Amino acid sequence: MDEDPAQPVPAREFLDRCPTAVAAKLVAVVKAVADAPPPAFSGRGKWEAMHGDMNGFYEVRVDGPKRHHYRLFCVLEREGAKVGLGGPSLVVIAGKDKPFRTVLAAADYAEVRDLGREYLSHIPRSIER
Repeated sequence: MDEDPAQPVPAREFLDRCPTAVAAKLVAVVKAVADAPPPAFSGRGKWEAMHGDMNGFYEVRVDGPKRHHYRLFCVLEREGAKVGLGGPSLVVIAGKDKPFRTVLAAADYAEVRDLGREYLSHIPRSIER
């Protein structure tokens, strides 16, 4: 598949907008999960399987300044070799943030699901490393 470098990469764009320390924490959790994938990685509240309409996604949770919440939405590709990833992979789809003690809007979750469906529609998978 020919990749278009002009295509947006929502997860990268989100991380670039995050405060530096927050982005570093988010990436550290992603790396820890990738190094010891579930169920070996306990998560300790920073890695959670999602449920309901978000079933199949995982959420990385980090709090930033003033307890602002930052979230990365990921999928696990346990059969990654079958879809061109070379092996099992953790893929970051998108990120969202929200003020302390608030919830994301249904439209935010719908956007993440749409991005996830778009990602899963490609074989081989289209990723930025």
